[in-house]
Amino acid sequence: MIWLAIIGLGAGLAVGLFLPVALPIVYARYLSIAVLAALDSVFGGLRAGLEGNFDTAVFVSGFFGNALLAAALTYIGDRLGVELYYAALFALGYRLFLNLGTIRRHLLRFWPAPGRLKVGKNPDTEKGKTPST
Repeated sequence: MIWLAIIGLGAGLAVGLFLPVALPIVYARYLSIAVLAALDSVFGGLRAGLEGNFDTAVFVSGFFGNALLAAALTYIGDRLGVELYYAALFALGYRLFLNLGTIRRHLLRFWPAPGRLKVGKNPDTEKGKTPST
């Protein structure tokens, strides 16, 4: 299953890099908010996968739901002359960094650093001594 995602990522990168598609500047905010919504969903899916509670329906509905809501806020803001897309920008950006921090913590559990100590796990530290390693 992971190979399908990697192939899709490679195909998307190849299409994006080698096809001369120019997006009008009017749609730049829509594209930026769509990319942010997609990244939020991807990092949320990675986090859920690492926590063992990934659900495809939740991922797909969140992916399209976040993108549609962000696009709707941007569109309504454009019509009203109010920068409503900042609400989506801040919410998605906050969640993106929150998910990235959680993913980093999950990955660091599997990658022990030589200088990092687990407090309470080392019998030397429990006795108040300096660790031997």
